[in-house]
Amino acid sequence: MKRRAFIRSIAASLVGFLAPVRRSYAKTYVTPEQAKNLIWGALDMVPKAIQLSDDQQSIIENSSGVWVRSKNIKALVSAENHWLIYDTVIGKHENIDLAVGITNQGKVSGVEIMVYRESYGYQIMNRRWLAQFFNKSHADNLKIDRNVVNISGATLSCVHVTDGVNRLTQTWQQVLRWL
Repeated sequence: MKRRAFIRSIAASLVGFLAPVRRSYAKTYVTPEQAKNLIWGALDMVPKAIQLSDDQQSIIENSSGVWVRSKNIKALVSAENHWLIYDTVIGKHENIDLAVGITNQGKVSGVEIMVYRESYGYQIMNRRWLAQFFNKSHADNLKIDRNVVNISGATLSCVHVTDGVNRLTQTWQQVLRWL
């Protein structure tokens, strides 16, 4: 083997060996049932699967400014038309599963982070940070550093959870309140 080829192969091996390994973290903080109990307590709710039409998807995207990742909405609804919507947003690299409660008046009654998969930025599960969403509606048009405080080190998770809440309040305004 030629000397240069040998040195290249050794260098390539060392780079591969010394390169940081990206570890996958996933921590389940609450189950869907626990999220329901934390947001709505003992309120009786039934599962409701909703399939958005192309028109509904477009209206929600235009009104929220956020892309609708899935036309399928997994939710629970009460007889009083209170909603618990299970959703997924992207963090920095990985998905964040969350549950958002929305009253029959279109106000957020609570947000729970169910599964967080990032290795950092977990501060978004802080109760004080999540409390910022309480009583907000589609009309509030939430934005980081305007009416939602950012968390340094968790900026993208903060932005995407905020966008997710905006999208879901617009989904309630445009579709769910009529069901």
